[in-house]
Amino acid sequence: MIINAADERFLSDAARYAAYLETPEGRLRLDIAFANLQESVPQASARLRVLDLGCGTGNLGLRHARLGHQVTLLDASQEMLELADRAAEIAGVSERVAFRHGDATQIGKLFDPDSFDVILCHNVLEFVEDPSATLRSAARVLHSSGGVLSVLVRNQAGEVLKAALVNGDLNEAEQTMATSWGNESLYGGKVRLFTAMTLRTMLEHSSFAVAAERGVRVFSDYLPANVSRTGEYERIFQLERKLGALPEFAAVARYTHYIARRKGPLIENSI
Repeated sequence: MIINAADERFLSDAARYAAYLETPEGRLRLDIAFANLQESVPQASARLRVLDLGCGTGNLGLRHARLGHQVTLLDASQEMLELADRAAEIAGVSERVAFRHGDATQIGKLFDPDSFDVILCHNVLEFVEDPSATLRSAARVLHSSGGVLSVLVRNQAGEVLKAALVNGDLNEAEQTMATSWGNESLYGGKVRLFTAMTLRTMLEHSSFAVAAERGVRVFSDYLPANVSRTGEYERIFQLERKLGALPEFAAVARYTHYIARRKGPLIENSI
């Protein structure tokens, strides 16, 4: 996960994040987003250059390496990168993976323009000081003709439902409705929340055209205890995919997933 320089929550205890990704909730977030991307951006026969911003343990980026693409994993946590390095070795894709230590504010300095065909920006914008600046930097290093950006963020509406239905905290639900900040449960502290309109506007003002919008984890966080999230994982995954593609359900999902393409000249002014 990429963070700003003042936020040290994710620089250590990478094992906690790795353990979360093994839970049904963590797996769904990864599996649904990956399926969305494969559906919206069919794999080209040529090798793609992929940048995974805030790669964490490298799970999503390494999936692209296993498809034969050249992947760069960037993270502010050295511990995360070490876990990703070991995962690349186990997967047998080390020759197709490069590792860079840095955060979102540095990508314009770390990489040349047009360096990548695909950029993964999943659960990054919630933790940077200026999400719009991060998107503009991503546009600069993305291929100027049709480069693809995959963005996953926490959805404000989903956080409201979580507060009410999971936490049973009506005060928190009301407060979350009135602010763009929520509570980060894994490491603690605050996390930025987005509405679909906010994110779409940021993308359009950063020289991106939205190609697809999906909801991730529409209902699975609210299943009763008698439904096995592990035993019924495949059925849950398939139903999540169907509901996440419908705007009325995507609107209340825990996460919003946008897939966008680079278009036209860069827009330098902030929104």
